Amino acid sequence: MSTVQQTAANKQDAKSARQLLQPARGTHDLLPETARRFRHIEETALDVFGRYGFGEIRTPIFEFTEIFSRNVGDSTDIVTKEMYNFEDRGGESLTLRPEGTAPVVRAYYSNGMKKDLPLKVCYVSTPMFRYERPQKGRMRQHHQVGAEIFGIADPMAEVELLSMAFRFLTAIGVGQDLYVELNSLGDQTDRMRYREALLDYLRPHADKLSEDSKIRLERNPLRVLDSKAPEDIAIVSEAPQMHNYLSEESTKHFDAVKTGLDALGIKWKHNPNLVRGLDYYSHTVFEVHSDALGAQSQVLSGGRYNGLIGQMGGDDVPAIGFGSGMERLEALMPALPDLPRPIAIVAMGENARNAAIKVSEDLRAEGHTVAMPLEETSFKSQFKKADKANANWTIIIGEDEVEKGECGVKNMETGDQTTVPFGDVVAFVSKK
Repeated sequence: MSTVQQTAANKQDAKSARQLLQPARGTHDLLPETARRFRHIEETALDVFGRYGFGEIRTPIFEFTEIFSRNVGDSTDIVTKEMYNFEDRGGESLTLRPEGTAPVVRAYYSNGMKKDLPLKVCYVSTPMFRYERPQKGRMRQHHQVGAEIFGIADPMAEVELLSMAFRFLTAIGVGQDLYVELNSLGDQTDRMRYREALLDYLRPHADKLSEDSKIRLERNPLRVLDSKAPEDIAIVSEAPQMHNYLSEESTKHFDAVKTGLDALGIKWKHNPNLVRGLDYYSHTVFEVHSDALGAQSQVLSGGRYNGLIGQMGGDDVPAIGFGSGMERLEALMPALPDLPRPIAIVAMGENARNAAIKVSEDLRAEGHTVAMPLEETSFKSQFKKADKANANWTIIIGEDEVEKGECGVKNMETGDQTTVPFGDVVAFVSKK
């Protein structure tokens, strides 16, 4: 190999090495400050949801593929385009979890939780995987927070769930100008009646529909309603609307949801084309939006899915839930308060460093954050690090201080310094 060829090969190897050190497309690292914001969302969710009687549930990161292909809907984008499927060494078809509800329902059924009805469960920072074009707030691996209620058919479940969602969003600082877009998909009989009416309307327009909607037309025509393709939007604007095909019982249920939201002062809008992207929904479906966010205004979504548990092999149990993407919530959140300023320790000499580690552990035991140097450098270097750490106090220990049984304590704001016995330093700093 010539020198030129060797150089080119070395450059290619270096490029490949750099690529291997990047996260896979559509994934990202949560660095400390972002992770802290995620933790704030998690803790707030568990606090708020806990007040409503929800317990946390954690399901496996992958499930049998049929859990999603059969129950989410074989004509949905998730199943047809976005799922990460793989076959394990035993020949089982498995799928990385693309959404949260089906795994929770599977867990309810496989763990015999019928005895716990009515049941309220929630999940936080749950990784989801969808193969789609990465964009801001939408990653191939993203995280969701969500909540599910099993065993309550009354429309008051929708009202309480949405009230809880509003309280949660407000608590994390994403509560400006919130409103709910609502629709009812009715029960199975209502949907079949509406499906035929919708097909009768759409079939004459079939050649003008988008390619995706042409595929959905016979398999699941309701999905055409929430298409974002301009040609579909124009056609759908004149389509028959679901609320005209609801039974008296379904209409009564939907009216009760709206009345309950009015009683709580929660703003809502009826969106007759809202069907959500998953096949298991029935009756109420909803999206929470904020007028303060412009075009990308949706922050949370969900709905009722009364038939899903029966469809998965259990008894028919009414259920309802919602989910929200944590990446989007984190991006919309205001800044968190600054972390507590640390106490710095500077130490020089073997005996001094041993004394310093003891002082640092005593301080941490009392709840203080301590910046303790783990390698010996000059006092000047250590003070620079204390400044960089934004320490409010610095404890100074040298060999002379060890002999005298005392240390220097410097106020980094004023520059004032005093001498404090080792046994009193924790109490002194805590008091200050």
